[in-house]
Amino acid sequence: MPTTLNRAASTSLLYFFVLGDILGAGVYVLVGSVAAEVGGAVWLPLITALCLAALTAAGYVELVTKYPRAGGSAHYATRAFGPAAGSLVGFCMVAGGVVSVGALARAFAGDYLDALVHLPTVPVVVVFLAALAALNLSGVKESLRANVIATVIEVGGLLLVIGLGAWVVLRGDADPSRLTQVDGGGGAVNAVLAGTVLAYYSFVGFETSVNLAEEVRDPRRSYPRALFGALATAGVVYLLIGLVTSAVVPTDRLAASDGPLLEVVSAAGGVPQWLFGVIALVAVANGALLTGIMSSRLAYGMAGDGLLPAALTRVLPGRRTPWVAILVTSAASLVLALTGDVAVLAETLVLLLLVVFTAVNAAVLVLRKDEGAADHFRVPVVVPWLALASCLVLFTRVDGEVWLRGLVMIALGAALAAANHLRRRRHREHAHRAG
Repeated sequence: MPTTLNRAASTSLLYFFVLGDILGAGVYVLVGSVAAEVGGAVWLPLITALCLAALTAAGYVELVTKYPRAGGSAHYATRAFGPAAGSLVGFCMVAGGVVSVGALARAFAGDYLDALVHLPTVPVVVVFLAALAALNLSGVKESLRANVIATVIEVGGLLLVIGLGAWVVLRGDADPSRLTQVDGGGGAVNAVLAGTVLAYYSFVGFETSVNLAEEVRDPRRSYPRALFGALATAGVVYLLIGLVTSAVVPTDRLAASDGPLLEVVSAAGGVPQWLFGVIALVAVANGALLTGIMSSRLAYGMAGDGLLPAALTRVLPGRRTPWVAILVTSAASLVLALTGDVAVLAETLVLLLLVVFTAVNAAVLVLRKDEGAADHFRVPVVVPWLALASCLVLFTRVDGEVWLRGLVMIALGAALAAANHLRRRRHREHAHRAG
């Protein structure tokens, strides 16, 4: 049975993968939450989050062009700090991905779907995750082509909001003075940082693309262009969204809305509001598909490194997709989706990713002594140091209750790391006695 993946993803498909993962469901709901923290200056946390995300993204580009392996973050941590660290980081990534897919499955079965048709939650979640698994099994090229279509719809919806908001501004029904208002408690800096944590969630997704390294035709050429290009595109779109939503919609109404972009559509008039229900469902489904691809490829890569059971490396003979990893991660997402709500499933994700980002940025520094391929991307040494500092700052903004839940997940990852360490030590002792 073959155990290698198919190099079918071009630079353009990779670009749309990253862009689609970043421009996911978050932007459709988080603008209002950011406004609740910072006031009318919604654009400021968005720009701050973009800059912080770009620091860590630069480290990922260096490592993925240096070590183009499907294991991604776990593989980098293993090289830098050993298998135990790789196990912990990989578990946090897989857990975050599985949790995210479960949360998105619940979101798909929620209010946006109810705006179109009323269906019971459990059957919707089961069918939704089964369809995603089937598309994932069909092949990375098929999945990424579906992502291109979904990403075009997502971006089209956001551009529609930007255009409608600009029209409201031009006809004189907006209040641009709100764009300079920072009204959060605890001072302007604390308000911006609180908003930045929420906005940072909107930019994550770039890290999942490194798990496709064994399915990209030319990783060293494709990743810098695709990842930085997608991050810059998302940054421009988010900045414009932040400007028009704050100028068009009063801050208190924006902060209280579960569908902040729909408030802009309503203020502009002329566009049926059901249209945004459809666009939001596409965004949710696309985010779940891309995260599901990441989780299964990461599990496959970790199994290849000996950090998870070897059965996860099994690949379909024809499609050459990691079918066992896809089924296992999909089943775990289904269990989580059926036993928790969106808020509970989503709250620990940022914390888990900050643990991963801290390890990856530290790995960039540690692995500088390994020259790797001569033509790999290389960032100035100050960049990973600044990225580490940004992670520490964001850690301080995580709520205490989230820490309690997150530490349970991290403890499970630590147990896996300890088990892998003991297993490897026994293997070395046995080999030493046999020699």
